[in-house]
Amino acid sequence: MHLRYSFRIEPTPGQRVALARTFGCARVVYNDALAARKAAWAADKSRIPAGALARQVITEAKRTAERAWLADVSVDALQSSVRDLDAAYRNFFDSLSGKRAGRRLGMPRFKLKRDGRQSVRFTKNGFRLRADGRLNLAKIGDVRVRWSRPLPSAPSSVTVIQDAAGRCFASFVVKDEPAPLPPADTEVGIDLGLSTYAVLSDGTVIGNPRFLRRAEGRLRKAQQALSRKTKGSKNRAKARARVARVHARVADVRRDWLHKETSRIIRENQAVYLEDLAVAGLARTRLGKSVHDAGWAAFRSMLEYKAARVGRHVGIVSRWLPSSQTCHVCWRLDGKKPLHMRMWTCGGCGAVHDRDLNASRVILAAGQADRPNASGGPVRPGAAIPHQARPVERGTHPKPQQATTGRQAGVPAL
Repeated sequence: MHLRYSFRIEPTPGQRVALARTFGCARVVYNDALAARKAAWAADKSRIPAGALARQVITEAKRTAERAWLADVSVDALQSSVRDLDAAYRNFFDSLSGKRAGRRLGMPRFKLKRDGRQSVRFTKNGFRLRADGRLNLAKIGDVRVRWSRPLPSAPSSVTVIQDAAGRCFASFVVKDEPAPLPPADTEVGIDLGLSTYAVLSDGTVIGNPRFLRRAEGRLRKAQQALSRKTKGSKNRAKARARVARVHARVADVRRDWLHKETSRIIRENQAVYLEDLAVAGLARTRLGKSVHDAGWAAFRSMLEYKAARVGRHVGIVSRWLPSSQTCHVCWRLDGKKPLHMRMWTCGGCGAVHDRDLNASRVILAAGQADRPNASGGPVRPGAAIPHQARPVERGTHPKPQQATTGRQAGVPAL
């Protein structure tokens, strides 16, 4: 499997100038290629092949007075920009045809000079690792790298990234072999929330650290200082960088916390089951700020790729599963519960449930029933499954089946 290993790099002032020049040239080549493809399509509905497009916007453009400065940077970085555009178009058409899963992608757009994040990619022809640990980039020089761990194999490419706070990173693509962990005998369902970040079916509660909320005081002062600066001035640029550093600090702390929590969960459990939450929709509600601060999508992504590396299983159950309405003891569908109701009593068996703990146990049962290699037996001692739940299809939104009040129901069909 291919992974990315990211490290902080420390370019000298001269190397920063060369990097800025490379970022700018790569952006211009990308925009020129996009403009050429749009013009060809508008003219006669034709598509320029990637090779011909690269010759037009790189090789031939260098011979003109308007683009002669493209020769000052690595041609490898410029060719990567054309390949990136070709991949963007391919992903767009695959999204339209349904070949690409997930949300529908839009048309490629022109890159802006004032984007906070700049990046450029080098393939094997444009970089090499020195014996002293420095990273040599074509026409930039040997850049110091803060190595925190060794690379598992020789990298096939490196992407140099400069974020809005002015920090530079080198992201290496390497091939790594899976290293399965010894089998564990536990499986958990996880119910994600905002009052508490996650409740596991074994009773473990993970509190919500609310990193952005805790940094709002510093962020408010930095944004107030930015609003007082004259537009276009150097002081405004410095103030903008200070705001970006506060945001970067929040993102770094959140990412570190997510890595630690997901690694612990994967290490301790053989299988993990989650609900397929509509994060994009929830982010447009009045709770949007808290939803973004929680980082549920990153949590799920980390669980999935870490499970693939160590031989664990991550199952996703349908978002239409009424986990907060179903009793995990008798499987009675007890009706909708308002958000402020954190404890409820089942009308069928009289069991008293903690809302989040009950939901996590329903998710665990539904995930085990959906798993292709499930034994088919009861998901809980003493509780039989009337029917096998259908496999969940990602990207579809079936309507939940309504159960009759008072009826003894099994795990609802997904």
